[in-house]
Amino acid sequence: MKKVKLKVIILFIGFSVLSCSNIKMAFNLNEIERSRVLKNADAYFNEVPQTVTASFCERSIGTNHDFYSEGDYWWPDDKNPNGPYIRKDGLTNPANFTTHREALIGFSQISGALASAYVLTNDKKYAEKLAVHLKAWFVNQDTKMNPNLQYAQAVKGVATGRGIGIIDTVHLVEVTKAIHAIEVSSVLSKSDLEAIKLWFRNYLNWITTHEYGISERDNGNNHSVCWTMQVAAFADFLHDTKTMDFCRDFYKNTLLQNQMDKDGSFPLELKRTKPYGYSLFNLDAMTSICQILSNKQDNLFAYATKDGRNLELGLKFIIPFIENKSLWPYQKDVMYWDEWPVRQSSLLFGGLAYKNKKYIDLWKLLKANVKTPEIIRNMPVRYPILWVIK
Repeated sequence: MKKVKLKVIILFIGFSVLSCSNIKMAFNLNEIERSRVLKNADAYFNEVPQTVTASFCERSIGTNHDFYSEGDYWWPDDKNPNGPYIRKDGLTNPANFTTHREALIGFSQISGALASAYVLTNDKKYAEKLAVHLKAWFVNQDTKMNPNLQYAQAVKGVATGRGIGIIDTVHLVEVTKAIHAIEVSSVLSKSDLEAIKLWFRNYLNWITTHEYGISERDNGNNHSVCWTMQVAAFADFLHDTKTMDFCRDFYKNTLLQNQMDKDGSFPLELKRTKPYGYSLFNLDAMTSICQILSNKQDNLFAYATKDGRNLELGLKFIIPFIENKSLWPYQKDVMYWDEWPVRQSSLLFGGLAYKNKKYIDLWKLLKANVKTPEIIRNMPVRYPILWVIK
């Protein structure tokens, strides 16, 4: 993969300035993202809200306001076609119900694009359009989603819902970033903003106290990381400092300690049938946690375990395989091997945190807009402008 040189310019991102002077480079994220963001925002501009109430699966035992999805890797049993489904790790069953997940991902994509366009242009039309979608999902009684995932990633004949389904709402993380970005526009009334925050407060309570949420927290692999990323983002949105402190401690003493090996790899992801994609995804999610939670008093990017494990070690492990995937010494992913890597957010956030021009150069070379649903599903950060404004 060819390397490119970045122009030496001042790094101006949204409403804040991040200095990269120590590596004699600077980086204008707004300039890089502007064309893509505005093109996407204009493409989404006339989309009407599609919430969970727009579709219903007869296999769901919930109401039409309840999010419902089915486990990706579960299939009919050839030996017992009418019996419970069986698991085939890494192999997605296209017949399973994913309409609500697709609607949620679409909502996240629309939110990210419109909010980023508002940040770039200060044109309230983008914020006003986003407000329509936000009210449909969180405020309007006829269309809003119930603030729980009681029926996510169900499995026919096995479970009506499962804790690992909570990963489906990882796409709400960037929605909270989008809401934060347009708050200054005043397009949301005080009552609407309060209703939206109440929705997230209720959902945050559910995923931190319900048995599904607890099992997801303690799952042990990328599911635990994505649970933490969500909890951190929602708590940040709600200014819940106690919960944010919990997430910082959980990242340091559980996630990093238990999931990263001494070489920077994630052994639990390497055991999967899609080890490359899951390794990229897990590092992106971990880096996102640090981007959300780091402050002057507690910089999680700088934190390391006693034996030296930290995010930079994770980047040093994976970057050679991003630069040249043919060097990957482990099993190839059973599906979507050719689609990875994409514009991994770990490269951008890590590059800014560690003032490493190489990471940012590599990030710039990778594809930002992707069309493969599986890849989109595993891209929690699509509009990084929203992640750096304060």
